[in-house]
Amino acid sequence: MTEPTEGAMQVDVDLVRQLADMLDATNLTEIEVEHGDRRIRVARKAAAVNAAPMHYAAPPAPPAAAPLAAAMTPVADPGASAPVSNANAVKSPMVGTAYLSAEPGADPFSAVGKKVAAGDTLLIVEAMKVMNPILAPAAGTITAVLVENGQPVEFDQPLVIVE
Repeated sequence: MTEPTEGAMQVDVDLVRQLADMLDATNLTEIEVEHGDRRIRVARKAAAVNAAPMHYAAPPAPPAAAPLAAAMTPVADPGASAPVSNANAVKSPMVGTAYLSAEPGADPFSAVGKKVAAGDTLLIVEAMKVMNPILAPAAGTITAVLVENGQPVEFDQPLVIVE
């Protein structure tokens, strides 16, 4: 401990180092100890989660995912008579909650018949309080929206079809 001086705060440097080492060892972002009227808090910024828009190339679906895809009821163009194909589906890159608009009451990003450019936001998947925009991989027209607003989604689940 440092030498006490009148009016100066006394800091136990060894304790601060021990707490910092504990943060490293446990992957915590902060730790706080309190003893009497003294309180020491050591914090560091959490590892940055890349929330930047990303394009995802979907891997082939595992055999167990086939029944899930077949059980989905797409919201397709009512005038279309052909069944919806998931061949051009944009799939979820993560487990989370799908949101079709930026905020409640706002216009949805995706609607059947809407033309999109490569890189346009199709919807948002929230995972661990991080909003992840799901982008159109190529220009085209949205032929089906396969999820509802606020619906939980699984990894590799078809979300929107862009043709």
